[in-house]
Amino acid sequence: MAADNKPLMPKATAVWLVDNTSLTFEQIAEYCGLHPLEVKGIADEDVAKGIKGMDPVSAGQLTREQIEDAEKNPKLRLKMAPPKHKMPAVKQKKAPRYTPVSKRQDKPDAVYWILRNHPEFTDADIIKLIGTTKATIQKIRERSHWNATNIKAVDPVTLGLCSQLELDLAVSRASAKRERAIKRAAKRGETLKPLQDTPATLAAKAEQAAEAPVIIEDSSDKPEDETSEP
Repeated sequence: MAADNKPLMPKATAVWLVDNTSLTFEQIAEYCGLHPLEVKGIADEDVAKGIKGMDPVSAGQLTREQIEDAEKNPKLRLKMAPPKHKMPAVKQKKAPRYTPVSKRQDKPDAVYWILRNHPEFTDADIIKLIGTTKATIQKIRERSHWNATNIKAVDPVTLGLCSQLELDLAVSRASAKRERAIKRAAKRGETLKPLQDTPATLAAKAEQAAEAPVIIEDSSDKPEDETSEP
């Protein structure tokens, strides 16, 4: 029998049923989630000494009709009565993603990689995938992070901050979310900036250009103009 279909106080309920009904040990045992020998011990006062019986009828766990029918038919099994008041479902709050202490220093590198390679990600998408904060993302985007000079773009999968499946799923969700936003904007007669024109993408391009080596041509290797005057 499932745990949620047992009386809240099984032994106290068994004590009451033994004292107040002619149900068999097997019927009481199955209803209360006990062993028949344990119920027999209760009847012999070898088990549950000092436990006050709890009336399952007044508690709304059984009906008098059920007990009477079961007393007449030893093969009949008792079932918990449906609750009179339905408790509202409690939505469990999802706990934030836990990251081992040894890997937390790698988060800025992962955030920077996402900003450079997936501009379709919102801050909320990054927070959900990496487990960072909005303030940290903004500082990395603006290059105002305290360790900005040492932050490098590294794949979060390589860093062990998420699995490849989680990353792929996050990318597909972010892309689908942007497509829906584009469709909504089109219906309103508006347009969204293409990804290549978003602030995150423009900032990444500017930084890549700044990091690119500057090539200076050496004019000394060029052949002299044959038509020039000596």
